[in-house]
Amino acid sequence: MADNNGSTYSKQEEVKLALKLNQMLDELPGFCVDYFNSLEFTKQPRTKIAYARDLQGFFYFLTNSRGPLKGKEVTSLTTDDLDKVSGDDISDYLRHCKVYEKDGNIKNNGDRAIKRKLCSLRGFFSYYYKHERITGNPSVKVEMPKIHDNAIVRMEPNEVAEFLDNVESGNKLTNNQLRFHKKLRSRDLALLTLMLGTGIRVSECVGLDISDVDFDNVRIRVIRKGGAESFVYFGDEVDKALKDYLVDRKEEKPLPGHENALFLSQQRKRLGVRSVEKLVKKYASTVTTVKHITPHKLRSTYGTNLYQESRDIYLVADVLGHKDVNTTRRHYADQVDENKRKARNIVKLRKDD
Repeated sequence: MADNNGSTYSKQEEVKLALKLNQMLDELPGFCVDYFNSLEFTKQPRTKIAYARDLQGFFYFLTNSRGPLKGKEVTSLTTDDLDKVSGDDISDYLRHCKVYEKDGNIKNNGDRAIKRKLCSLRGFFSYYYKHERITGNPSVKVEMPKIHDNAIVRMEPNEVAEFLDNVESGNKLTNNQLRFHKKLRSRDLALLTLMLGTGIRVSECVGLDISDVDFDNVRIRVIRKGGAESFVYFGDEVDKALKDYLVDRKEEKPLPGHENALFLSQQRKRLGVRSVEKLVKKYASTVTTVKHITPHKLRSTYGTNLYQESRDIYLVADVLGHKDVNTTRRHYADQVDENKRKARNIVKLRKDD
């Protein structure tokens, strides 16, 4: 069972993100510190990083555009300068964000990303307006983009079977990939079977320690977004894949500081999120499908299958670690193709003779 070291990874990540936020704040106007202090106990570290990144882009645009702040240094801006920003300035910034050039590359943002940026600005301006440090809130004059939910993308049973078969056999891998496959096969199979068999997030997966795996109770201890502890139960296929991998894992000699990590990289360090993304991409390329398979697609595959089998949206929300069951309902209960397929002959256009 897990001990107090089980949260070491998540604590280390929090420290890294806190240091990153401090660095970003040094590049923002000084008054922004007050706003981020107000978020300390209400927003997660990655959310605050995202807000800071949005504000960096916003202030860079304002000081380099034709608006009232053109030519000023970002770090020298004051709340008096905020009062010079209009709704039109914000609209110009959001329009700019849709397609722009940076370092010789074309960048673009869809409606969902634009909406997130506007949400960041609304929270920012609302804070200073609420505390009477600016005379108006120009962000409320900008219409929020309408977002249409896309149909959930998941892997079909035959795609899951082919995916895991290829992980196990190395089928369709390149010659260069096959050079490492034998050594990494049990790790890759255990990791991907675990994600497909439990629906845990990739960040939760890489944060697992060996002591987080409880074979007696067939469950793993995970640290959810926000630091909450949860137990997720796994089935027989996951059980076997993990046990097979741990036989090989015992032969590994991790680098100092990584001794407890469940999944190790070739460099004998804790496997990172980016490495898992590359891992999924590698094996996804061997599957006969036009779908873009990502770690999140493994999660949505599990969530959809669990809902189809249980019809219990609260169970799905609990297992996936959703704080709001409406999030689960929106993504899983309302978009199950199998239900639509079964209903195809319910409505009769003409009676049979």
